[in-house]
Amino acid sequence: MMGTNVINTKDYTLLEDFRMEIELNAWNFSFSFWVYLIDSTTAFPATIINQVYSNTTSSSPFIALNENKLMTLSPMSLLQKEAPDPSNSTLLTEASHASIENEFPLENWVHVGCGVFTDVFRLHINGEIVGEWSLSSFNKDSMSNGFGKITLVGASGDDGLQGYVYDAEVLTLSSSIKDHYSKDPPLQLCIDDSSTSDIEEGIDGIWSIVGGKASCRRIFSVDVVLSNAVSQAMDKEVEVVASLLYADSGFPVEKTSDDEAPLLISYDGIEFAASDRPSKLLHGRASFKLKISQLSSKCDNRLFRIKFEMPEFGGFQFLQAFSHPIRCISRSRNPRTPFHTWKRPTSASCSLNGSSELKHNSVHAVKPNTSSKRVKMGQENKTTVEQPDEECNSHAWTANQVENELRSKLEGSSDNLEEVGNSTSDSESTEERDSDVKVVSSSGHSISDLAIFKYCLGGLTDRALLLKEVATSASEEDLLRLAHEVSLYSGCYHHRHQIMIAKRLIMEGTKVWNSIAQNNHAVHWETVVFEIEEQFMKIACCSSRSLMEQDFELLRRIAGCHEYIAQENFEKMWCWLYPVAFTLSREWINTMWNSKSPKWIEGFITKEEAELSLQGPRGLQEPGTFILRFPTSRSWPHPDAGSLIVTYVGSDYTVHHRLLRLDHIYRPRRI
Repeated sequence: MMGTNVINTKDYTLLEDFRMEIELNAWNFSFSFWVYLIDSTTAFPATIINQVYSNTTSSSPFIALNENKLMTLSPMSLLQKEAPDPSNSTLLTEASHASIENEFPLENWVHVGCGVFTDVFRLHINGEIVGEWSLSSFNKDSMSNGFGKITLVGASGDDGLQGYVYDAEVLTLSSSIKDHYSKDPPLQLCIDDSSTSDIEEGIDGIWSIVGGKASCRRIFSVDVVLSNAVSQAMDKEVEVVASLLYADSGFPVEKTSDDEAPLLISYDGIEFAASDRPSKLLHGRASFKLKISQLSSKCDNRLFRIKFEMPEFGGFQFLQAFSHPIRCISRSRNPRTPFHTWKRPTSASCSLNGSSELKHNSVHAVKPNTSSKRVKMGQENKTTVEQPDEECNSHAWTANQVENELRSKLEGSSDNLEEVGNSTSDSESTEERDSDVKVVSSSGHSISDLAIFKYCLGGLTDRALLLKEVATSASEEDLLRLAHEVSLYSGCYHHRHQIMIAKRLIMEGTKVWNSIAQNNHAVHWETVVFEIEEQFMKIACCSSRSLMEQDFELLRRIAGCHEYIAQENFEKMWCWLYPVAFTLSREWINTMWNSKSPKWIEGFITKEEAELSLQGPRGLQEPGTFILRFPTSRSWPHPDAGSLIVTYVGSDYTVHHRLLRLDHIYRPRRI
């Protein structure tokens, strides 16, 4: 028997090789399968599976996609004396009474179920009935009196439609299509977007990464996850390798003029060619710390993509994952972002020069002809500044009233913190510090220098794992001290808020999941939304504004789940939602969140939805019109998690995005 940590590729069949015979002893049968369709240049309508009969040479579509990529089920020719002519599109359309209402997703596994009975036939997608047509009005005289054999045949690759079929099965009448959906879902490899760090994403979705010479290029982090089709991580002992391709052609990017590999991977501070050092999946996840040595400017300004694949299963496209398009730039070029350029702050607090801040007291009333979520802002200053390094790339919004007990706690504790000697910024001098120096609290718990350095130098995944480990035994005082040390060594107060909320975030998240799951591995999404809303309103100290359907839909997308949510999905969602709810618990932000007229803060929306809301009948709204939202790509422990972003129309009549830094609320005053 094959081990559970091995992938059995024999279960996966190319669509063009799929063939299954069904004995028709009656008009009642159920058939279900998983299908993965490759996004190609296929012209629609297109057939996925044809039906061929033993007593005739004719065939017709059984399951197809119409010109709008809507799936249709057409088993009527089973019940007719003559099969419809495949070239007669009108007849086929009339026969396809069971169809879905939404566009069929490509490059994803989808479970399809077909129930054909004497009085009705049904189309199921992912275990749910999405199309049904009654045969009560059908002319029974036109039904075939003979029963024979039907053969279901996958569409040929020559027709342009390509893909894979998994676990196709004719079900007994006592079997459930929904049970077949949840029995043994297929596998797929994907990028965990919430794990990416040190990557700038433009308004066009293109990643901007600093690369080139060894002295300039920067490390960026990406995690890939092997999961099944219902978003449950799969623990398989498989290696994943990364490679750099051209986004337009898919061909490998050439080596640099110095004969250096275009994509490098970092292990323990040493760089290797990414193709030579695969990463092994651990609990279904592989983390990559990468650098790009080849520049787009050296390749006719073409865009790149990173391809992640399992060398052992290179031919299966669902076991491959591709990054967003990448523009690799040199730091010396000092490029402008799609929105604006920034100035590197001179202070350790990552604050912005006041001349280019958005002024809260310049906000005007809502215009009569605009939506309630579009408010007008005062005239912006035209300030051109430079792009900062790393994560300190945000604007600060300083409130007139800084309130919360956390700040006073930080101020009161600062006198009791141990004296830390002044250290130079030189890395060698830092390494020469006594390794025995620790942050020690009155409780006796200690956090080593190694942990502090790991947090300062690690990516988001490393920081999350470290905080989860520390927070289980550390007190809030210990975390306060850790936040203080990280601030000293990193030279930036940007990280301290996420460290301070770590213990409560982890403890409350674990408690909520245990309450929801009740020892189940996965729970239906519809059963958890009420608990999620209750916890959100409790943490946010909000009783007058509940979450809307669009909010829950975005939370599900952040979780990366479909009908069922597993613990891994819940944790991804919780790491985004908790910092947002904690931000809303601040009195002055809470007031804006509860305001209905004007509606200062929109619900949970994406950047694209925010930009669309600023569109008027004749283009963009007037300069100064803006919407406040939470960044969907920033989750704990990212320093910007829970922050607000203002998306606004600038004086140049283009859409801009600026982060409103809230960490001043939690920062102690300098003495």
